Amino acid sequence: MALVEVRDLQMHFPLGGLGGLLSRLRGRPEPVVRAVESVSFDVASGETLALVGESGCGKSTVARCLLRLLDPTAGSIRYNGAEIATLDASAFVAFRRDIQMVFQDPTASLNPQLSARRMVEEGLKLHTGLCAAERRERVDELLAEVDLGRGLGDRYPHELSGGQRQRVNIARAIATNPRFVVLDEPTSALDVSLRSRAILLLEKLRDRLGLSYLFISHDLATVKYLAGRVAVMYLGSIVEVGATRELFAKPLHPYTRALLASVPVPDPDARRDPFALAGDIPSPIDNVVGCRLRGRCPLAQAVCAQPVPLREIAPGRLVACHLA
Repeated sequence: MALVEVRDLQMHFPLGGLGGLLSRLRGRPEPVVRAVESVSFDVASGETLALVGESGCGKSTVARCLLRLLDPTAGSIRYNGAEIATLDASAFVAFRRDIQMVFQDPTASLNPQLSARRMVEEGLKLHTGLCAAERRERVDELLAEVDLGRGLGDRYPHELSGGQRQRVNIARAIATNPRFVVLDEPTSALDVSLRSRAILLLEKLRDRLGLSYLFISHDLATVKYLAGRVAVMYLGSIVEVGATRELFAKPLHPYTRALLASVPVPDPDARRDPFALAGDIPSPIDNVVGCRLRGRCPLAQAVCAQPVPLREIAPGRLVACHLA
């Protein structure tokens, strides 16, 4: 059984504003932004699944639904066999202890009025019965675990570098001994040298603590290093899933192919896939029937106007494309 099971997840937001008002005055259904549309995937215990795609494709919305920071419009999310939407109060407290998140912005996700030590200690106060002395000892262990010196624990966020702030976020996330951690673009705000150190740290913690990760990113080079499997999102839907090495070597969906072809290559003489998409991304307000990429895809045919499910065409390889 998978640790996390997501089935047909949908997250729609009312459009609001003038467009929503006019629709209501005319007696029409209020338009919605289809941020997430029928997303399904599993994450096994000890696995790192990467969720990749362009900014705005719905990756972070999926993450917030997983943590119940948002209540989805439809669909099912099961954690360790239990439907998270129906957890009672005590089970929900255990769920909050067991699943944590590292946010994209290491500065905005920290309280500027608390020291690093105090922020890491908060989770211990909420979810453990440790006394003050035991909490202090545990915080020292956590700061050492993420390679932050003992003296940095008493500093406030503005006194720390970007990399140090993200390490505080990581220490806070692992403080309650979770099984599952959602990493929402955890390295995007860091420079290249700090990014590599953060990824090495996350890899070390995963292997030592037996963590499972949902790694949300648009940095495909990092994904290739850290993730065992990749799910590719386009306009709110998953279009391809596969083992990282296989997916990078032979993408099956035209969007995946275009995404990989856009990655910069440092060698000017290296052979590049010239495949590219044309046109603009459709509006997430539109209820598109058939393949959502067909208006931009150079391979599109008449059959692409028909509904296209995410189907398994080889062991472990799923793709939503009539032509695959």
